Amino acid sequence: MTMYSFARSVVNMIYKPLYRIETIGQENIPKEGSVLLCSNHISNFDPIVVGITTPRPVHFMAKEELFQVPLLGKLVPYLNAFPVKRGMSDREALRKGLGILKENRVLGLFPEGTRSKTGELGEGLAGAGFFATRSEALIVPCAVIGPYKALNKLKVVYGKPVDFTEYRKNKISADEATKIIMEEIRKLIIANK
Repeated sequence: MTMYSFARSVVNMIYKPLYRIETIGQENIPKEGSVLLCSNHISNFDPIVVGITTPRPVHFMAKEELFQVPLLGKLVPYLNAFPVKRGMSDREALRKGLGILKENRVLGLFPEGTRSKTGELGEGLAGAGFFATRSEALIVPCAVIGPYKALNKLKVVYGKPVDFTEYRKNKISADEATKIIMEEIRKLIIANK
C-alpha cells in the first residue's frame, strides 16, 4: 500500500462521518486516460475532500509554502502533491502538470488559485486553461458545497467531462478556456445548492 492509499483510507474514516460527505457524479470521472479535475476552492480541506471522493489518485498542485512547513513539507510529496509558486508563471510546475496528464493520470487544480473568503466562486486564473488547451485531457468540473462544519452535510459534485477537442482546434486562449471551465463549475454549484 502506498502512502497515498494509506493516508486516503485513514482520512476517509475521519472526514466522511465528520462532515457527512455526500458525493455525487463519481461515475463522471473516466476510469482511464488523462483528466484535468477543476474545483472551486472554499477551504484548506478541499484537496483532502476531493482526494478521498475521487475514485482515482489525484495529483494536486499545492502552494510552495506548504513544502516549507516542518514535517508537513516532507509528507506532502507522498500525497501526490507538487509545488507551484503563486503569483508568477512557474514553468517547472507547468511542465510537471503536463507530464502528469501525458502519463494518463489525474491532475487536480483549483483554478481560482486561492480560497474564496466569501464562499462565492471567484475568477479563474489562466493556469487551468493552459492545461486544458495544451493537453488531450478531458476536463471534469467539480464543486465542493458546504460549510465545513462538523455533522453538517458537505457535498462534492463531479460534473460530466467536458471535451475540449473543438476548442483546441479553434485555438482558444488559456483565459477563454478557463472561463469555460469556471462556467461549468458555476453550473454545478447552482444546480446542487
